[in-house]
Amino acid sequence: MSEVQASSTELTSQYIAQITGDLERNTKEQERIGVEVEALQEQLRTLQHDHTVLVNMQQALGGASPASEAATKTAVSVPRQAAEPKRSRSKKTAAAGAGKAATKKPAAEASSAKAPKAAGKPSLVDLIRNHLKQQNEPRSAAEISSALTQAHPDRTIKTTVVRTTVEGLVAKSHAHRTKQGSSVFYTAATATQSAEPEPQPEAVAG
Repeated sequence: MSEVQASSTELTSQYIAQITGDLERNTKEQERIGVEVEALQEQLRTLQHDHTVLVNMQQALGGASPASEAATKTAVSVPRQAAEPKRSRSKKTAAAGAGKAATKKPAAEASSAKAPKAAGKPSLVDLIRNHLKQQNEPRSAAEISSALTQAHPDRTIKTTVVRTTVEGLVAKSHAHRTKQGSSVFYTAATATQSAEPEPQPEAVAG
């Protein structure tokens, strides 16, 4: 009986270890997906805000006329393409859509610069980028999150979302990542570039 009990306890311990490992992996996966969902929600809110600003600017400037002209041109060209196969027609309509998107890009860039001023609530990406530019030393995601929370108490800024956003800036070369031991710190890309030309006046003066 002692051998049976020993084998049963070993099986029980193995099951417990497996369940514990599965729980840890499940929890980590939930945290990872939650961070991605929050980052996507932040990007969606920014895009929705930019969209409303674009619509307001288009209505204020009467920018509906170029779109209507393009629509009439495509409507006139459609009967001529009736004899062509569907694939070529889809390619041409896709090209026309790309042309319209290209014409709207300058307006989108202008509106993105004016959007924070108009609404008074800049996006999290702008907040993090401006905060890093003002810092002389590298900052961790937790430090950035606490500083932004103090500066903007009306917004809920989590460290996980800040870390994901800063990693996106690093991927776009808008920020730099430095690792000290097990901690990761971030600096603005412009800070390192602006620090390089400083010794030049000394060399000229000498």
